[in-house]
Amino acid sequence: MRMYDIIAKKRDGGELNKQEIDWFISEYTADNIPDYQASALCMAIFFNGMSEKETALLTAAMRDSGDKVDLSCFGGKTADKHSTGGVGDKTTLIVAPVVASLGGYVAKMSGRGLGHTGGTVDKLESIKGFKTTLSSDEFLNQVKNIGIAVIGQSGNLAPADKKLYALRDVTATVNSIPLIASSIMSKKLAAGTDNIVLDVKVGSGAFMKNLDDAKDLAQAMVDIGYNCGKKVSALITNMDVPLGYAIGNALEVKEAAAVLKGNINSDLAKVCIALASNIISLVKGIDINQSELQVKKALCDGLAYNKFLEWITAQGGDVSVFDDLENFVKAEYNVEVFSEADGYITKMDAEKLGIVSVMLGGGRATKDDEIDFKAGLVLAHKTGDLVKKGEKIATLYSNTVKDMSKAVALFNQAIVVGEQKPLDAPLVYEVVTKDV
Repeated sequence: MRMYDIIAKKRDGGELNKQEIDWFISEYTADNIPDYQASALCMAIFFNGMSEKETALLTAAMRDSGDKVDLSCFGGKTADKHSTGGVGDKTTLIVAPVVASLGGYVAKMSGRGLGHTGGTVDKLESIKGFKTTLSSDEFLNQVKNIGIAVIGQSGNLAPADKKLYALRDVTATVNSIPLIASSIMSKKLAAGTDNIVLDVKVGSGAFMKNLDDAKDLAQAMVDIGYNCGKKVSALITNMDVPLGYAIGNALEVKEAAAVLKGNINSDLAKVCIALASNIISLVKGIDINQSELQVKKALCDGLAYNKFLEWITAQGGDVSVFDDLENFVKAEYNVEVFSEADGYITKMDAEKLGIVSVMLGGGRATKDDEIDFKAGLVLAHKTGDLVKKGEKIATLYSNTVKDMSKAVALFNQAIVVGEQKPLDAPLVYEVVTKDV
C-alpha cells in the first residue's frame, strides 16, 4: 500500500476503505509516513470531506492507536459529558456529581484550558489539595466506591490524534467537521464510556461560530458514537454569552457550588439540568421528562451537593472552603467596571471576555503559562439587562495589576449598550440524536 495512492484517491473525491485508513493511522503513528504526506491527506479531507462510514473508520483507527480504558465492570452505566469549549463553562463540576448521585458512573478524563476557553482540570486544581492525577487502580476504585472520578488526560490515549492535531494546527486544516469529530470522539471512545452527551457550543465564545456548522459537527459525532456501539446525544448550546456570571477558575468553582446547593434558576443551572437529564435518560433508558425530574430533585434536596463533597474529599480537596462561599475567593486586587451609557446590553463578545480572564492571569496564552487560580471576572449584568451609565457591570480580579488597565479596556470593547432590548436567545438550540 502506498500513501501516494491514498492521497490521490481522496483528492479525487473517492471514499477510503478500512484497510487504507487503518494502514495510514498505524504507519503515521509509527513515524513511517512523513508529515508532508499526512498534511496532503488532511487537506484533501478538508476540501472533499468524508462520508459517515469513513469518519467512523478514522475515529476507530485513532481510538485503537494507543491505550484503551476498560469500564465493562460497570455494566453499561458509565457516563461522560464533553464540551467543545466555551467561556464560563463549569458544567462538569455540576453535571458529574448530579449523574453520580443518581446511579451513573462518571469515569472522566478532562483537559486544561488554552486560549480563551477554560479547562475542567484547572478549575478543580483551584480547590486546595485536589489531585487531578490518580493511578489506574485508584481511578477505577474511586468510581466503584463513590461513582465519580475526574482526572487529567493521562496514559497513551489516541496518540494518532495527538500527532494529527498538531499537524492540522499548523497546516490550516483544523476547521474540518470530519477531522474535528474524529479527534474528539477518538479520545472519548478510548476512555471507555458507554453513554456520552456532547455539549456543542455555538456563538462568539465558541469554536463553532454559526448554528449550521454546530449542527453538522453534533450530528457527525453522534453518528460516530452509534457506529462504534455507544449511546450518544448532543446538545447545541448558546455561547454568544458566557455561561453563568463567573469567568475564571476558583470563581467558577464558587458559582458551581452555589448551583449544587440548590440555586437552579440561573442560565448555568438550566444548561446543566438539560445535560444531566440527557445523560440520565441514556444511562437508565428512561423518558427525558422523568430524568429531568430526578435531576432537579437531586439538586434541590442536597443529594448532588453531598456527592460533590464526597468526590472532592476523595481526591484530596479541602471541602471546608465551601462552608462560606463569600470567602472562597480572595484575589489581592479587584477593579469594578461601570457602564459607559444608559440602555440595554445588546451584545457581549464572549471570546473577548474569555481573553480578559487570560489577561488577568486566569488562563493560558500558551500551554506552558502558569495560572492564577483566583483571577478572572464576575459579571453583574448580561445581555438583555437594562443598565444605567455608571452602574457596575462587572468586577475584575487578579493578583497583579500589570495588565489590569488593558483588561478593563478590552472588557469595555466586549460590551455593547443600545436603546433596544435584544430578543431572548435560547440556552439550548437543539438536541441531536441518531435516527435508529
